[in-house]
Amino acid sequence: GIALTYTENLSDLNRSVLDRYDGIMLYGNWHQNDPMDPAQEKALVSYVEDGGAFLPIHCASACFGGSEAFVKLVGGRFKSHEAGVFTTTIVAPQHPVMRGYSGFETWDETYVHDRLTDDRTILQLREKEPWTWVREQGKGKVFYTAYGHDMRCWDQPAFHELLRRAILWSVGGEVRAKVAAMKLPTLEQENMILPGYRERKTITEGQKPLSPAESLKLAQVPNGYDISLFASEPDIVNPIYITWDHRGRAYVVETVDYPNNLQAGNLGHDRIHICEDTNGDGKADKFTLFADKLSIPTSAVFANGGLICTNGSDMIFLKDTDGDDKADVRQVLFTGFNMGDTHAGVSNLRYGHDNWIYATIGYSGFKGTVGGKEHQFSTGVFRFKPDGSELEFLQNTTNNTWGLGTTSD
Repeated sequence: GIALTYTENLSDLNRSVLDRYDGIMLYGNWHQNDPMDPAQEKALVSYVEDGGAFLPIHCASACFGGSEAFVKLVGGRFKSHEAGVFTTTIVAPQHPVMRGYSGFETWDETYVHDRLTDDRTILQLREKEPWTWVREQGKGKVFYTAYGHDMRCWDQPAFHELLRRAILWSVGGEVRAKVAAMKLPTLEQENMILPGYRERKTITEGQKPLSPAESLKLAQVPNGYDISLFASEPDIVNPIYITWDHRGRAYVVETVDYPNNLQAGNLGHDRIHICEDTNGDGKADKFTLFADKLSIPTSAVFANGGLICTNGSDMIFLKDTDGDDKADVRQVLFTGFNMGDTHAGVSNLRYGHDNWIYATIGYSGFKGTVGGKEHQFSTGVFRFKPDGSELEFLQNTTNNTWGLGTTSD
């Protein structure tokens, strides 16, 4: 599909970076009345004239007012605005961007422009004000729209569709053909029953699941990277964490109980599979059940010849001692994790440079005895020895932690 890479670094406006992309979308407020850096200006203009696409959106027309080359590239410049609710008029219904498009009503800033070029094709007007236009410069295509101040506009599917059309037109026929050849899936809705936390009411409709192959087409990866399918349903279900052993095998933590089906006694329906590629084709073809009857495991880390894993209120140690790749040791290292809110428990197990295991905890917190010492804490980073003999709380964080990384210093 359309893969996006986000940056706020203007130094990325150089040909070594720009040439890695089919198009550049600019949305930001930079140096409203100042000139653009000469080297960055030259790089952007030459990129477009050599065939690159350029899509300045909304406030991009207010940038670099001291740069005639930039204003010309956009096709005009922001002058002033008020605000209101309006619907624009499509004045070029046969243009590829507008063909079959009906527009939408939205609140937005009512931009007025000046320093307009004469080589623009106007696509939409707000009253008599040019609102959306296209132009060509050298071999490249430029699309501009004044839409887009905040989420009252950005949340609208019709605005997404306008941008999608603009991107596909501006990148040119060769790139469009590649996108068409992917045969992207159509996203459909279906009836379902899910807990709704945001509005505190049951969700009754959601996206119909895609097959792994179709879902892969919509995955986003950094520019220059590729993505391929290693394992999927029915071999693994609801993966929540992955860690790799010294043989390159993936230990995949799967949970069907998270977040709403916490089972009593830390004995649940969750499991860990070893996923192995035995023929070197980059896909798992051997699946071994390493451990099961787990309760909402959220993270795992290798230590002492086995696997330390979270399991409900416990931190446990799993180990295979007879070589069949199935854990026959299941030892509780310590206990005390509160499971009152399963979203806010322990996670992010990491083997530290100091041979301690580091982890994070959310607001559900911990209260228990480790190594003969009482501990009580929540919302922070802690560490413990791999044998569970000692634990230290290190520092608080602001909320439930999404990730944890360490360096040698």
